[in-house]
Amino acid sequence: MKPTLADIEALARSAGEILREGYNKEHKIDYKSEIDLVTEIDHASESFLINEIQTRFPGGHIIAEESGETKGQNEDVWYIDPLDGTVNYAHQVPIFCVSIAFASHGTLELGAVYDPLRDEMFSAERGKGARLNGRVLQASKAAELKKSLLVTGFPYDTWNTPRNNFDYFTKLAKLTQGVRRLGSAALDGCYVAAGRFDGFWELSLKPWDVAAAALIAEEAGARVTSIDGGADYLSPPLSIIISAPGIYPQMLTELK
Repeated sequence: MKPTLADIEALARSAGEILREGYNKEHKIDYKSEIDLVTEIDHASESFLINEIQTRFPGGHIIAEESGETKGQNEDVWYIDPLDGTVNYAHQVPIFCVSIAFASHGTLELGAVYDPLRDEMFSAERGKGARLNGRVLQASKAAELKKSLLVTGFPYDTWNTPRNNFDYFTKLAKLTQGVRRLGSAALDGCYVAAGRFDGFWELSLKPWDVAAAALIAEEAGARVTSIDGGADYLSPPLSIIISAPGIYPQMLTELK
């Protein structure tokens, strides 16, 4: 049995309720690396989603942030980020979400990103457009980099890698109206889909970070590629551009 977009949205809403219930409470925090946190709420949300998927839509592969890959028996793949923006969440910064994407035979088909505090559901089905709480989304019409507002993030090994994104951040901050850093790659991509930002780039991500947001942005008319312009933006090393079409060539040039 294949999920529908309504199924994906319902899963994201239910997991979002787990996040909302746990927000502003004391958390058990573990460290996957020096600046990569995980809380008991990440685990609770992910356990809920995996159990629901395996019960209702058995047989697919599940690629999830906390438990890694669960092998399936068919060509379906689920990408799950149960709490994108964990550092924000742990510090009671209200910018985080649940992200779920579904792919079949190597093609992303469905995506939902839910921000439970704002009750904003970004979602898309391939070929049928993207929506925010039912309203059709359209990427911005920005055509000049100097008039654009961008967003980015930094890798968890930023202290130990030359590809730490600071050079790109400095360069593009000087060429635009500004570069923001929200702390949630999934929301960054969705905000480009909604026209709130004109472009997003980030280095060294994981597929669960951006699979849903990338589909949503594509369906909203944004350009989505790897940072070198390639069509495959989910294979490692996963570095991505999500951009309004009018500034995509300029972003690509600056990031190459």
